[in-house]
Amino acid sequence: MPYEFDAAVEQCFLQLKNRIDEAGMSVDHGRIRAAFELAAGSHMGQKRKDGSPYITHPIAAAIIVVDMGLDEDSVVSALLHDVVEDTSVSCDEVSRLFGRGVADIVDGVTKLTRVNFSSKEDEQMENMRKMLMAMSRDIRVILIKLADRLHNMRTMEYQSPEKQRSKSLETMQIYAPIAHRLGMQAVKWELEDLSLKYLDPEAYKAIMTTIDNRRPVLEKFMQDMRDKITYRLQEWGIESTINYRLKHVHSIYRKMYTQKLELKEIFDLCALRVIVNDLSECYNVLGQIHDMFKPVPGRFKDYVSTPKPNGYQSVHTTVIGSEGIPFEVQIRTWDMHRAAEYGIAAHWKYKSGESGVKEGDEEKFAWVRRLLENQQSSEASDFFTDLQIDMFADEVFVFSPRGDVINLPANATPIDFAYNIHSAVGNRMVGAKVNGRIVPFDHKLQNGDIVEILTSKASSGPSRDWLNIARSGSARTKIKQWFKKERREENVIRGKEMFDAEMRRNGITLAEANEADVVSPLLKKLSFSSIDDLYAAIGYGGVTATKTANRIRDDLVKAQKATGAKSAIEKLNDAAERRSKNAKPQKAIQGVIVAGIDNCLVKFARCCTPVPGDDIVGFITRGYGVSIHRSDCKNHISGRLNPDSEAGRWIDVSWAEDISESYVTNLQISARDRSGLIMDIATALNSLNAKVRSLNARDLGDGMASANLTVEVKDLTELKTIINRLTAIRSVTGVARSNN
Repeated sequence: MPYEFDAAVEQCFLQLKNRIDEAGMSVDHGRIRAAFELAAGSHMGQKRKDGSPYITHPIAAAIIVVDMGLDEDSVVSALLHDVVEDTSVSCDEVSRLFGRGVADIVDGVTKLTRVNFSSKEDEQMENMRKMLMAMSRDIRVILIKLADRLHNMRTMEYQSPEKQRSKSLETMQIYAPIAHRLGMQAVKWELEDLSLKYLDPEAYKAIMTTIDNRRPVLEKFMQDMRDKITYRLQEWGIESTINYRLKHVHSIYRKMYTQKLELKEIFDLCALRVIVNDLSECYNVLGQIHDMFKPVPGRFKDYVSTPKPNGYQSVHTTVIGSEGIPFEVQIRTWDMHRAAEYGIAAHWKYKSGESGVKEGDEEKFAWVRRLLENQQSSEASDFFTDLQIDMFADEVFVFSPRGDVINLPANATPIDFAYNIHSAVGNRMVGAKVNGRIVPFDHKLQNGDIVEILTSKASSGPSRDWLNIARSGSARTKIKQWFKKERREENVIRGKEMFDAEMRRNGITLAEANEADVVSPLLKKLSFSSIDDLYAAIGYGGVTATKTANRIRDDLVKAQKATGAKSAIEKLNDAAERRSKNAKPQKAIQGVIVAGIDNCLVKFARCCTPVPGDDIVGFITRGYGVSIHRSDCKNHISGRLNPDSEAGRWIDVSWAEDISESYVTNLQISARDRSGLIMDIATALNSLNAKVRSLNARDLGDGMASANLTVEVKDLTELKTIINRLTAIRSVTGVARSNN
């Protein structure tokens, strides 16, 4: 006898059933119902943030899966995708009830919840590796994960601001690029727009307001253009379907802020899509469009003859309409259209009884395995950086001297091209020619370039500087592998110097760490058999000195606490406690005790933004209470030295013992300018769960950039952790606190 659930839950399931019927899917409805009942029963009592029963989420994910055009096993897996992670149901039970194929998909989507990780970043990396591994065996794993993430983003308004930002950043960095790599443009666009809504709400609102204000005029214009093109194509006997759209919000945002354009300067704000029946008609339509309207030079792209790596095919051209408004026209066949909208999902149809990858599809997913192989030894920060580069939308298409088309990340160099051909070509590279002319190694390749790599057997191998020049993660990985294999002694010396310097920055000696027995467990945890192996890994770039020293520092603090041993800082704190033992207790105001005053207004100076752990001093203002400064603040130092500055108004203040408040402070980040810098900064902050108030960057010229960061922290220790993580980012040259 079927189970009975709440009427609202049954109504949700009925929507799924109706959607399956509307899609014309041939499924076993009894099996779908059984999966629903297992999921609904297992999630019984669990609620979503909006108060609805949790089962509404798996049902919504299953509906998205149906819209993608997937199969029965995919719908069943979508309904069950959270039961192993969030309930007592096991993979074995799923396998027994619904088959091994469904169990493998559910397991691929399930996070590694029972494993202890040293950091959230490491946990995120290993979960992503696990999912990619499962995805390489069955692409339906990532398709269901995309459906899961898409529904979560659609309902993100009910989450906390911190959760909104962290999930949106993860979506923008990982899931939108994966959707792009799979050719699923409709999913990619929606994920990007929803993420932007929470990552930069002000910009999102401003763009939406501008679009909404112009929408009536632009839609009227696009309707007129559609009618004109339709009439012309009918005259020439070309059967077509024409629709139009306004550019999606994130794409506008990206062009405005990366290319510093005004909205009126974006040529493809309006776009018409012409869908025809066969390939030859694509070029016939292109000729008619160019005859009717004036083409914009440099805005023609033929992705039919040279498809994108994700399989996308269309002819793009931008023309000027009769009102002087530029608009883009995309011309494609119906097969190209289905592939462009849903990518791999458009043709991922399984026949009854089949499972796994269809014949001929193995190479289609080989890029996933290559990506995993390239990143197998990467640290978490490098893993996500390389993941974004290797999968994201921006690409450049170049040619080998034999005419082979090679696609590389945007801004790729001859080094990336050489290692794309073969590791041996890159390792023996001594020079490069682009379009017949010798170019430097850091030359940025452009679409259509013909690239020739000059090699020599006498080459001494790659230079370490290439790690900063190479754009693709695979090239950097192969360079590191060469140094790991060929330069061990050099790596040990270089790594030891880097490690010792980083330990000194943390105020730790190796002897102190060895005495506390924290080095040996760390070496074992990192799979190193000796300290020299660790030095070698730091030397060739397999791990970072900063991260290793930070982990030793954290383990040392834990060891000292466990044994009761006191660090130098703790001993100083003990001395301070003894000095104040007999002092009269005072009431703390915003975590600060003002000497001799129990009740006054306290504010924290913007010039130096002190946090607990800083040495502080107070200044009695006129009418605004006591202003709290760091003792090394320039305003405090100049005030003490200047007899005319009312030096007597400086008073003693101290931090309270138990502080629950968070404090806002400012950091100035200096860096060599490069693509992806701000995204890497945001990724580092997200991995630390840092509460970011604002992050603004500007180009200083001469290849340099700066960023101003306002962040909320509990104390100086948390702030130093953030500073250390930011300092470790590639091309960052310095991180300083504000101190006017």
